[in-house]
Amino acid sequence: MLVLVAPGQGAQTPGFLTPWLELPGAADRVAAWSDAIGLDLAHYGTKADADEIRDTAVAQPLLVAAGLLSAAALGDVAPGAVAGHSVGEITAAAFAGVLDATDALRLVRTRGLAMAEAAAITQTGMSALLGGDPEVVVPHLEKLGLTPANVNGAGQIVAAGTAEQLAALEADKPEGVRRVVALKVAGAFHTHHMAPAVDKLAEAAEKLSPADPATAYVSNKDGQVVTTGAEVISRLVGQVANPVRWDLCMETFQGLGATGLIEVCPGGTLTGLAKRALPGVRTVALKTPDDLDAARTLVAETTATA
Repeated sequence: MLVLVAPGQGAQTPGFLTPWLELPGAADRVAAWSDAIGLDLAHYGTKADADEIRDTAVAQPLLVAAGLLSAAALGDVAPGAVAGHSVGEITAAAFAGVLDATDALRLVRTRGLAMAEAAAITQTGMSALLGGDPEVVVPHLEKLGLTPANVNGAGQIVAAGTAEQLAALEADKPEGVRRVVALKVAGAFHTHHMAPAVDKLAEAAEKLSPADPATAYVSNKDGQVVTTGAEVISRLVGQVANPVRWDLCMETFQGLGATGLIEVCPGGTLTGLAKRALPGVRTVALKTPDDLDAARTLVAETTATA
């Protein structure tokens, strides 16, 4: 069984969209999406520097567009399940047929702008903790006033909070944590700091007409399979101010019998977690179009097995 997953913010790097735009029809598709949301996706995906694409209002639509573009290049794929990490859940909603590509991009444009506005209220950020026991790490974070915003499994928890709280974490790491790595994001996402963005996203969501998922949609709120479009949208709205439980998503993949996992562009983060947490599950990360052949082979093999 194949799982198709989409990464979240922080996965973007300068110029990562360049080789994808060289594929037939890709530039026209991205131009149409850019017109629909009032953002030059091609420019930001090819010419912008790291600071420009760190901007939440830019990074989020760019990531969703890249995920949709790379999935389209992959061809006709019928995964057994789909999921996304953080903003990647909007990409996954499009994979599942809950939203069409244009509506997904309009929703993520609103999400990015609203979260950037919320992030501007207080200087906040996120840092990944590598190693350590969650039963030790989580109480330590809470003692420092930080939120375990992403519980990713495979020995990784992402803390979110104010700049002062994150500095205190650097000076006082939990027992067993090997490293604390600052992430390329511009706010404390999936915490109470994002509460102002929830209302704006809810207002945008009211204009949508979601379909029920055509394949198993695994929510990173709790790792559960969501079966109605209305519930998917409700969770997408609330998710911006609540933790991501990617560890529970991977448990669900395992329970569903996953044998292969493909991470759409800009792939690498989620396949890295899967390699540690899901032994025996074959993975392919779509970083450039050169990875498409390996992904298609995995699609064919998981389909034949199924």
